[in-house]
Amino acid sequence: MTMVQAITDGLDTMLEENENVLLMGEDIGVNGGVFRATEGLQQKYGEDRVIDTPLSEAGFIGAAIGMAINGFRPVTEIQFLGFIYPAYEQIMTHASRIRARTMGHYTVPMVIRAPYGAGVRAPEIHSDSTEAIFTHMPGIKVVCPSNPYDAKGLLIAAIEDPDPVLFLEPMRCYRSVREEVPEGKYTVEIGKGKICREGEDVTIIAWGAMVPVALQSAKKLESEGVSCEVIDLRSLYPIDKDIIAESVQKTGRTVIVHEAHAATSVSGDVLAIINETSFLYQKAPVERVTGFDVPVPYFGFEDYYLPTADRVVAAVNKVMKF
Repeated sequence: MTMVQAITDGLDTMLEENENVLLMGEDIGVNGGVFRATEGLQQKYGEDRVIDTPLSEAGFIGAAIGMAINGFRPVTEIQFLGFIYPAYEQIMTHASRIRARTMGHYTVPMVIRAPYGAGVRAPEIHSDSTEAIFTHMPGIKVVCPSNPYDAKGLLIAAIEDPDPVLFLEPMRCYRSVREEVPEGKYTVEIGKGKICREGEDVTIIAWGAMVPVALQSAKKLESEGVSCEVIDLRSLYPIDKDIIAESVQKTGRTVIVHEAHAATSVSGDVLAIINETSFLYQKAPVERVTGFDVPVPYFGFEDYYLPTADRVVAAVNKVMKF
């Protein structure tokens, strides 16, 4: 399966299993969504469970919050992460706080799916990578798969989670790779990263569409005699501190790769974790390879914006020669 097929399969699995699961979003029914992630599901489960909403992110996210409090498991689709800002108030003022506000009497078991990231030649606002503005708020979890297997397992885990989950889907990965995905239900634990490639000399930490870039870099560096360990964080909040510390303490050198802007990004948190857990193990300052601190540019220039394998290789060589 491709990643988008794995997401469709995960939604189908949960709609089949639990009648309280329902889908909401713009054009997700008849049209099957912008990227066809919900294709065929309205025909299979009906308009009451796969709901085409008006063009109002704040409206249907607010409605989903009310449904979640009252026993449903809504899975909402934001067409692109850059379109989520009208719903920001609902997410940050209500979805993330109701558990604390009611002292645990009510929770908000809902999922917000959002395609994100650059590299597919989309127009302005369609390519944002603003995960950091959501990881700042306790109460909402943020996950980001990089492959089909993790996408289905994390999505099912998110639907079953008692709290709201922002499920980021890297658009570049939707159809770029195929792999075997188990039939039926399985989960990938939220809050756990994965070692994609074991190595001894340097740790490369990435998530989403930057995981394939990190792996491509590690393969290039192998021919130069540098052994890279590649970690896919998968979950940005909560973050897997243990996997970071264990790998960094083994290699002593770290490069963090993400396509979001460097300023106040998730990589700042990763740096803090390394500093708090592994400072005395460091053989070189941590390097970051990121998008630049500008709005994601029009598609003609996005190749200059996104981290590349060559930029990652240069960063690894820098920490190796320190």
